[in-house]
Amino acid sequence: MSLQGTTITLENSCKATRIPSGEVLQLNAGESYTVSQALGGSVTLRDSGGLYRVGIEDADALGQEIATELARLAEVSLEDAPFSEELVWDALRQCFDPEIPVNIVDLGLIYDLAIESLDNSKFKVGVKMTLTATGCGMGPTIASDAQAKIQSIEAVEDAQVEIVWDPQWTPHMISDEARKILGLD
Repeated sequence: MSLQGTTITLENSCKATRIPSGEVLQLNAGESYTVSQALGGSVTLRDSGGLYRVGIEDADALGQEIATELARLAEVSLEDAPFSEELVWDALRQCFDPEIPVNIVDLGLIYDLAIESLDNSKFKVGVKMTLTATGCGMGPTIASDAQAKIQSIEAVEDAQVEIVWDPQWTPHMISDEARKILGLD
């Protein structure tokens, strides 16, 4: 079931993040929105006032059908898999820019991934990432999503995600697969 283009009326008030400013606000029960995208455990809603990101923790406000589908889309079990660098990359591929239907890895936003083995058979993961625009207020939200996805890996004890600006991101950093999704080929 594709949620994109679905019109919904909020059943409950919920917290949302305005895109691209990053301002946290409340959307009120009874208001109507159109789903722009639902990927990686969040949904982007739009109305005449703009775009809003609602996390899975507030999905019940969107109605049972939408909440169930959003939970299904967010299901990626990273807990039981043996730890590897590829597992961390897979976790990062579950994080999406709320305006662009492409994950942050394929957008070319991940600049560095460092893994440190700890004495207790756990791992510390450090990520350096950038954003598509320096003025994007969604940076902390996207970085927090990335950190949470990495920390969902059972063998990870700590994850840090740092936003950096050098080198500056350009569209040339988008993967070939993402270029096809975005119609850039």
